[in-house]
Amino acid sequence: MEKDATHSRERLQLPKRLQAFTALVLIVCTLAAGYRSTRISVTVAVDGEIRRIFTQQSTVGALLLDAGIEYDETTDLVAPDPETAIDSDSEMTVYIRRARPVLVTADGQTITVYTHGITPDVILREAKVSLGAHDDLAIEGDLSITGSSAAESGALPHLVVTRAVAFIVNDDELETAYFTTEATVGEALLQVGVTLYLADYVEPPLGTPMSNALYVQIDRSTPVQVTVDGRIMRSRTHRERVDQVLGDLGIVLTGQDYTSPTPDSSLTADMTIQVIRVSERFEIEQEPIPFESVVRADPELEIDNTRLLQDGAPGILQRRIRIHYEDGQELSRDIQNEYVAIPPTTKITGYGTKIVVRTLDTPSGAIEYWRVIPMLATSYSAGTAGTSPDSAWYGRTSTGMQMRFGIVAVDPRMISLNTEVYVPGYGVGYAGDTGGAIRGRRIDLGYDDSNLVLWYRWIDVYLLTPVPASINYHVGS
Repeated sequence: MEKDATHSRERLQLPKRLQAFTALVLIVCTLAAGYRSTRISVTVAVDGEIRRIFTQQSTVGALLLDAGIEYDETTDLVAPDPETAIDSDSEMTVYIRRARPVLVTADGQTITVYTHGITPDVILREAKVSLGAHDDLAIEGDLSITGSSAAESGALPHLVVTRAVAFIVNDDELETAYFTTEATVGEALLQVGVTLYLADYVEPPLGTPMSNALYVQIDRSTPVQVTVDGRIMRSRTHRERVDQVLGDLGIVLTGQDYTSPTPDSSLTADMTIQVIRVSERFEIEQEPIPFESVVRADPELEIDNTRLLQDGAPGILQRRIRIHYEDGQELSRDIQNEYVAIPPTTKITGYGTKIVVRTLDTPSGAIEYWRVIPMLATSYSAGTAGTSPDSAWYGRTSTGMQMRFGIVAVDPRMISLNTEVYVPGYGVGYAGDTGGAIRGRRIDLGYDDSNLVLWYRWIDVYLLTPVPASINYHVGS
């Protein structure tokens, strides 16, 4: 019974609870509807990003605070001003442009500047950093990124100001003032366009850090050119003499090598040093020596015959010649000595001196002769001898004899005067005359004017005994 009563009471309480919950829901909905009906719509643009916000706040600042939009009152730009009241009768747009952080390094310090500027001069001005005429400005990052994009990008833009320092360069006694932002002496000289060569001396050294009013001394090397062994070597040096430069370049003079100018000469700018290589070699030259030819009496050989007793051979004259070269070109040849390496052999020809008397049968009888000479025979008479009939010598021979048949004119070098000859077809003739045209193997047969026979032919002439005491063994031609 009690259980039934309990269930009855619970069934009676449920409708009451449901009614109460329903009433509460109705109240909440009514309140919500009323709240929505009183909200104002505001457009908020944060760095170009558009948001629509419904609010019941009365000012821009309260709106942003209620919407959770943070801003920096000192750097960010808010328009209209945060104290501005929100107008419920008109659509409002609130603009927020956030300042972006930029790092600025100058004079040994790095600061963070929050700025709306996008150019280096604006940002530096806001950072209260001045830029000198010779200072260097390096920009790292993109200055054009603004607002929240700058913060989200991670790496902040960075302006680095490097202060220029003044320094003086003494370049071979010529002083010039420069400004530089480079870190070392070498980099500073390169920046201002001062060309250095490897051999130039620089004080302080090129790696020295730059400082204001630094004095840089440049001791220039001297340009020099060396021609050697077919090459051209260009160098720069602080040496004072030619030989010192050659030593630095590893060029060694040997033997008779020499230089132009001389090794002890002083260097001048752009000097050309020529190294002349000298060499010598010796050459053996041979020249034939002509042999001589001689004739020698051969008593075993019959007259008017010859034979070779010794054959001739040329000798050899040998010379030792020194040849002088400069840079591979021959300049001179000098004979050091010469000598007969092989003497020549004289050619010896024997001529016969043996007299053999023979007999010849002629129309007039046998005759004895000791020599036969082929000769060109011509003829003449007193009238054809060329002497005027009025002359005292007309009809006379050179020996004073009366011209007649049987007198022959000869060259005494071939046939001795006052000796007899036999000419076939003429007969025996007496060598009793000479003539200007009768030279060598020529005989002129004498006739009387009345019986002149003209001759002009070669014929054997027999020299008759007795053999004269003086004989010309070389009758020639």
